[in-house]
Amino acid sequence: MTEKLLEVKRLKTSFRIKDDYYAAVDDVSLQVNKNEVLAIVGESGSGKSAFAFSIMGLHNRAKIEGNILYKGEDIANASATRMNQLRGNEMGMIFQDSLSALNPLMTIGDQLSESIYLHQKGQSKEARKRKAIELLNKVEIDRPENTYDQYPHELSGGMRQRVVIAMAVSNNPELLIADEPTTALDVTIQSQIFDLLKKLKEDIHAGIILITHDLGVVAEMADRVAVMYAGEIVEIADVYSLFENPLHPYTRSLLNSVPQVDSQKSKLHVIQGIVPSLQYLPRKGCRFSHRTPWIEESIHEESPVLHEVHAGHFVRCTCHRDFHFSDHDKEGNEHGVS
Repeated sequence: MTEKLLEVKRLKTSFRIKDDYYAAVDDVSLQVNKNEVLAIVGESGSGKSAFAFSIMGLHNRAKIEGNILYKGEDIANASATRMNQLRGNEMGMIFQDSLSALNPLMTIGDQLSESIYLHQKGQSKEARKRKAIELLNKVEIDRPENTYDQYPHELSGGMRQRVVIAMAVSNNPELLIADEPTTALDVTIQSQIFDLLKKLKEDIHAGIILITHDLGVVAEMADRVAVMYAGEIVEIADVYSLFENPLHPYTRSLLNSVPQVDSQKSKLHVIQGIVPSLQYLPRKGCRFSHRTPWIEESIHEESPVLHEVHAGHFVRCTCHRDFHFSDHDKEGNEHGVS
């Protein structure tokens, strides 16, 4: 039986540009269960990180509407004091840029010890040091005693990211958000980091939100997948259903853009156009329609909503029923997607 950990209801996160507010996260509803990985995928500009920062209460000047229920408590507009109690304790976040996430003027040991002290004030300095070294060992850093005394600039990108993960899990959070946790790391290190996340999930049984654009990682890591485009969830399903039966045109286009080992194609499928900027994002109709101009407007809903097409499988807009790739684009059939 699944245990609901986080439930987001009609979340809208808007930013002010000149005299108006524009929603980067627009009417998003989903839930995360304990001991599951929910992947959120989409191109840059889709609203993935804005969504994650909304949950963690890290936006400075955004307007937050809707509900963010963490274990039943609405934290959408919780006080700074309450969010400081939750962040780093019950809720952890792995940031994509380890250099920005770490203080360059503090040793790794001091930063880990501070994270422990903020939420476990009763521990002695020696106990905090032992705990910090234990965490460095947990994230598989060689010679953790040496790393404890080093500064961030003395570590490789992969080691810094392991330190960021150690800080995120230092107090055994129940909810862990990983925002593109392997950005700028080479493929070998990426694989090691994701193996580490899988082990941590087994150890702490947390609910994990994994934000990524890498569908290969999604296939390997996720239990469920939410596909995000232009601030909206356009499809959500368990990982097997999404890969076996992708429905929304955007989901199908993303999957069609993944290189195939057994494909004889000379070039990859390219999705036409780009994600619209916040100011010029269309707020009516299907937001992906301008990137599929060969599809008639009549097949789109005027006000698209999420439809449950199979148990637990939701897709936005009825356009998925009649979607096809353009005549000159043959990649779809070659990938088994038509």
